[in-house]
Amino acid sequence: MKPTIHLSTKSWTRRDVLRACLCGAGAGALNGMPLVFSRALAADATASNRILVVLELSGGNDGLNTLVPHGDDAYYRHRPRIGIRPDKLRRIDERFGFNPGMAGFEGLYKDGRMAVVHGCGYAQPSFSHFTSMAYWHTGAPNSGEETGWVGRLADAIDTQATPNFIVNIDEAQSLAVSARNHVPVVFDDPERFGRKGLYQTRPLLDQVSDATHDANPSRRYLLEVAKSARAASQLVRDAWAKYKTPVDYGIVAVDLPKIASLIAAGMPTRLYYTSYRHNAFDTHVQQPDLHQRLLTYVSDAVAGFMKDLQRIGRADDVVMLVFSEFGRRVPENTSLGTDHGTANHMYLIGKPVKGGHYGTPPKLDALDEGDNLVFTTDFRRVYASVIDGWLGYGDTRKLLSGNFQTFPIFG
Repeated sequence: MKPTIHLSTKSWTRRDVLRACLCGAGAGALNGMPLVFSRALAADATASNRILVVLELSGGNDGLNTLVPHGDDAYYRHRPRIGIRPDKLRRIDERFGFNPGMAGFEGLYKDGRMAVVHGCGYAQPSFSHFTSMAYWHTGAPNSGEETGWVGRLADAIDTQATPNFIVNIDEAQSLAVSARNHVPVVFDDPERFGRKGLYQTRPLLDQVSDATHDANPSRRYLLEVAKSARAASQLVRDAWAKYKTPVDYGIVAVDLPKIASLIAAGMPTRLYYTSYRHNAFDTHVQQPDLHQRLLTYVSDAVAGFMKDLQRIGRADDVVMLVFSEFGRRVPENTSLGTDHGTANHMYLIGKPVKGGHYGTPPKLDALDEGDNLVFTTDFRRVYASVIDGWLGYGDTRKLLSGNFQTFPIFG
């Protein structure tokens, strides 16, 4: 049920309206209106044009069968049936090889455009999808933080709350993009992004009164919201309608062409967030074939996205971060699958990245009591590396509530 907002007696503040709106359905809507506030939709947020794209692999991707440590015999002892043999892998060096379906990732790594960060996790790990993902979304494990790390980042690097600074492509808004001052643009289908209503009522929906001289500040603000929402949804639809590409993103494009269309159209967005949805990577049963297909989809889509950025002349401006809420338990289970685990890889991909291995791979012969990897890299070190090294905001201690040493991933 959508919230009902009564404006007759209460003087609503901007924050009150945002809080009420964010309780609405799906992609953040007020009676179907996307929540976007715009006075200068096409204006650049800052002098910088650097963009971060975050891709979440929901469900807990099995990192050990994504980038396989074929040089470690312990891997095959723990996984006698689902372990991938060296001659099947896309080997990148004497220790590691990508899953056979990951031609795109293999190419990106060998071209020097992929940084692999090993052993990413956090202390006292949760094996709940919901809880662990909340920790990754907020960048604050075991804290109860209400805002997302991407949202706090937007507030920090763009204090003017530039409209359309964050875009979240999904069925519903992610906690990761929740901010105090910014309101993300949230949509799923660009062609249907806009206010909805019966055909007979469309003229009324499309007509927005001039709010300039309205005496009621709450009503004036909502009218401004309506005007901004209409303009922004039109921008997204126009960008998607004009976007044409010869680049092959593979069978499942993981929403990345939608992001490419907005970048090509010159949207002022600096932070994009999307996901491979519906816990797809929760591979408890008969993992090998399903997991390889999923990895092929992601690998092809990311490689296609990077080619598209080169085509539109923005390859130097965009970096992608790929993560999952946890890895899988090291030993295979009796159903030829894997159960919820701990440490995992994170990937930073793009032309500006200094490719290679970062961090220390966890030891497969020194597991914890639950047969899980012991994490070697706090995942917030990767966040800090992106925030400081790529987006140029140095006070990561305040953003992430701690001092996290950065990796030299960017020049």
